[in-house]
Amino acid sequence: MKVELFDFHLPEELIAQTPLEERTNSRLMVLDKKTGEVKHEIFKDITNYLQPGDCLVLNDTRVLPARLYGVKEETGAKIEVLLLKQKEGDRWETLVKPAKRVKAGTVIAFGDGLLTAVCTEESDHGGRVLDFKYEGIFYEVLEDLGEMPLPPYIKEQLDDRERYQTVFAKERGSAAAPTAGLHFTESLLEEIRAKGVHIAFITLHVGLGTFRPVSVDSIDEHEMHAEFYQVTEGTARLLNEVKEQGGRIISVGTTSTRTLETIARDHGGRFEEASGWTDIFIFPGFEFRAIDGMVTNFHLPKSTLVMLVSALAGRENVLKAYEAAVEERYRFFSFGDAMLII
Repeated sequence: MKVELFDFHLPEELIAQTPLEERTNSRLMVLDKKTGEVKHEIFKDITNYLQPGDCLVLNDTRVLPARLYGVKEETGAKIEVLLLKQKEGDRWETLVKPAKRVKAGTVIAFGDGLLTAVCTEESDHGGRVLDFKYEGIFYEVLEDLGEMPLPPYIKEQLDDRERYQTVFAKERGSAAAPTAGLHFTESLLEEIRAKGVHIAFITLHVGLGTFRPVSVDSIDEHEMHAEFYQVTEGTARLLNEVKEQGGRIISVGTTSTRTLETIARDHGGRFEEASGWTDIFIFPGFEFRAIDGMVTNFHLPKSTLVMLVSALAGRENVLKAYEAAVEERYRFFSFGDAMLII
């Protein structure tokens, strides 16, 4: 299947640069995955489409202020570092710019030496393994020195870094937000619970693969980056009970979807307590075993995220819905509007 099949025209001015003042005031497109019928709503009205006994599954990962600006100790050259994945202890996989200035043995200082790092390994495309040294608690130092790693298509500065976190963000480890969850507030979640809808949490730490374009012509040639996930025994038990009692499992975001489908694939269609790394790639032809519906944002043309959504609702249905979203001036990407597929 050709990647070009998932292309569509997106005017640049529809890429949302800032979040709305009120999270739940985003628009909500409701897409019937069987008929392709589209309805236009406001996100706070999502409760009208949820039924008692359903389960909404949220990703509780928390974004690290993972972008650091430092200087090369030897020369004073400016270096930008993006934390990707903790290997062990204070050793991290990172992306470095400009990579040509950072070789094995290079020392980088951040915040007048409050934090330093030594490069221990080099890899392609700016990848570097850094060993960090500091006093105190690493995450507290990071909160002081780091910046929120907003996607490259967002050019505006973010005044409040918590707006790039979900209200339920808890488990630190992501390089990007699970953006479908940004639309929820505590009061909306309480309203959903009051309707008899279960709410469950999983964790998947979002990596930078989310932003990387598909650089091959055929979907079969694309390789997904692995991301860490975790599902607790309590969540697994709740999800199994919902399925057994005929309720629907509605995932919030592509990250929750990939986690749940990984678990179901590995455990014969059931949910089990599990953790590990997933590189599952979901595109049309995929057999869904975990979810019945999904909340998601509007994604980049020819991206793996559009392919995942198309696997659930059908490529033609999704592209027609996206065409309608452009015509109706929906806001796209991380700070944009939402879609409910049921």
